[in-house]
Amino acid sequence: MKLLAFSDLHLNAAAAGRLVRESRNVDLVLAAGDFCNARRGLDKALDLLAGLTAPVVAVPGNCESEAELRDAAPEGWHVLHGGGVMIDGVTLFGLGYGVPVTPFGNWSCDLTEAQAAEALAGCAGADIFVTHSPPKGIADRTSTGLSVGSTAIREAIQRLQPKLAVCGHVHDCWGEEGKIGATRVVNLGPAGRFFEVAA
Repeated sequence: MKLLAFSDLHLNAAAAGRLVRESRNVDLVLAAGDFCNARRGLDKALDLLAGLTAPVVAVPGNCESEAELRDAAPEGWHVLHGGGVMIDGVTLFGLGYGVPVTPFGNWSCDLTEAQAAEALAGCAGADIFVTHSPPKGIADRTSTGLSVGSTAIREAIQRLQPKLAVCGHVHDCWGEEGKIGATRVVNLGPAGRFFEVAA
């Protein structure tokens, strides 16, 4: 299966246009959250992505709630937040929001590590992990060098060993990647990345 994956669109029209064009050549699009800015502009962001031609699996970022994304998502999108879906023999599991809780204030949609661990505990296996937040220690450092990734997400990846784990959230690490066991972990960014995953 050929994938196009991105995160942190934040209403970037130029990036959305590229993603729409590139979606013509893939089987599935993965969207790892933060379509809009601080809970504003979600409908406009999804309008920018209206031309995506492949099926979409999306998680909410900390800039939109699960309910807001479900309400705004076009028909045929799979919105995951503590749940999974199988598409063409490939199993995906998704968890959105900022983990751990961000310092951004009341508008930010966040989970504590305990809440994230509880949401991830129900996953018995997945080929692809889609989270908004990165796992602790990989592609999770801010411009000041602070590691802000999630221990709960890291532990789930270690336990489940999906073939691929994609995330976003930490803008300073867009494009960075690493490994947890055999799992490739990639912080995406809005430019989009291509991947191949076998069923």
